[in-house]
Amino acid sequence: MSERGDTAEPLLKGDDADEAIAAAAESRHDEDDRLKPEFVSAVLDAVEEGDAERARDLVSPLHPADIADLLELTPADRRGEVAAALGDLVGAEVLSELNDYVRDDLIGDLAPEQVAEFASELDTDDAVAMIEDMEEADQQAVLDALDPEDRAAIESALSYPEESAGRLMQRDLVAVPEHMTVGQVIDYLRDNGDLTRDFWEIYVVDAKHRPIGYCQLSWILTCPRAIAMADLMKREQTLIPVDMDQEEVALRFQKYALISAAVVDGGGRLVGMITVDDVVHIISEEAGEDILRLSGAGEGDINEPILMTVRARLIWLVVNLGTAMLAASVVGLFEGTIERFAMLAALMGIVSGMGGNAGTQTLAVVVRALATNQLTSSNTARMIGREFRIAATNGATLGTLIGIGSYIIYGRIDLSLVFGAAIVTNNLVAGLAGVLVPITLERNNVDPAVSSAVFVTMMTDSLGFFSFLGLATLFLR
Repeated sequence: MSERGDTAEPLLKGDDADEAIAAAAESRHDEDDRLKPEFVSAVLDAVEEGDAERARDLVSPLHPADIADLLELTPADRRGEVAAALGDLVGAEVLSELNDYVRDDLIGDLAPEQVAEFASELDTDDAVAMIEDMEEADQQAVLDALDPEDRAAIESALSYPEESAGRLMQRDLVAVPEHMTVGQVIDYLRDNGDLTRDFWEIYVVDAKHRPIGYCQLSWILTCPRAIAMADLMKREQTLIPVDMDQEEVALRFQKYALISAAVVDGGGRLVGMITVDDVVHIISEEAGEDILRLSGAGEGDINEPILMTVRARLIWLVVNLGTAMLAASVVGLFEGTIERFAMLAALMGIVSGMGGNAGTQTLAVVVRALATNQLTSSNTARMIGREFRIAATNGATLGTLIGIGSYIIYGRIDLSLVFGAAIVTNNLVAGLAGVLVPITLERNNVDPAVSSAVFVTMMTDSLGFFSFLGLATLFLR
């Protein structure tokens, strides 16, 4: 994929460019339903050449989720340019499908009125997800630009805790009193154009707007018009408290095979509903989050800013550094019985151990990215460069810390320099191995989640020992 520059020239011109665009348009997806690199490059080249119309022609047949994928696969410094060229193809539905970090970058350049317009076209839960992480002043400006009804709904949702049912629910639903008949409900649905069109169940409520049952649309469509809703509805239902954690919500959907569920407030009144499409996202997010927490890799999002990633990973690496130094100090107790370079035996385990921990962090992120199709052949090179920069930053920080620590303990500047250099080297090895090993396995139809750890550990251990002992042999006297 080409990078934009002041002197950039189109990669293809004339008939060659038209043929390349036509070829890319004919086959946009690979066998795993991911956008092909050739298609992504064709769109970027069209934008780079200033041919916005051709770019829109290529992208217009795509589903909003695919357009979101295209923007995520676009280098960060070119996303604004591509989004501007695509114009109204990047609408509210596309923004709701975007990765959080990518969406924040894009809407950061929009006027509050534009963000409000997008938010008004979305369900409440999607609108909240779009604006909840904005700066307070920007968020207030967007809220002020909304219609009073939309603003009230979003402000109400924002008042609930993060990752709760209140944030996840949508307020657009269909509720009817129990005294209505099937025929009256059908007429009500047909005559009210303001009702939501995306629903699978109708909730039956009492005079205090408390849900007392529900009916699936199929039941209503296949029953005589004279049947009362009270006789047709199913009274046993799963109600979701508005303050329930989203992970528990997902577990209830999974346990009871729900399509949608009513959300109730503290008084038992119906305030919204949650649908299975939102829960599928939560299940995936929570499962990945738990695994990444075990490895100390932060959120594990490949679109997360590098400094945030460095900070999240470095904390756990420093903790691991402390535990590794403690283990090495135990071996150091026997230093008097070991020959000339006894301290090497005490310290070389730290080099391999720290490399193994860094490799595990990178590996967890890459395996997740592969599983969720965030990492494809279109952005593999960018991912490798990103992880190399993170590994270099973390390695330099840890190398400096451990070099200072070893000098305080042993009082040898040559040993400190060798130790620090070996830490930096093995962190770079770990970063590259954590990316290249799972990618190679995945492209050879081997499950990277099962097999990658073995190979990454082997590389960090062997190359860690080699770099440390090799440098010691060359420079210690």
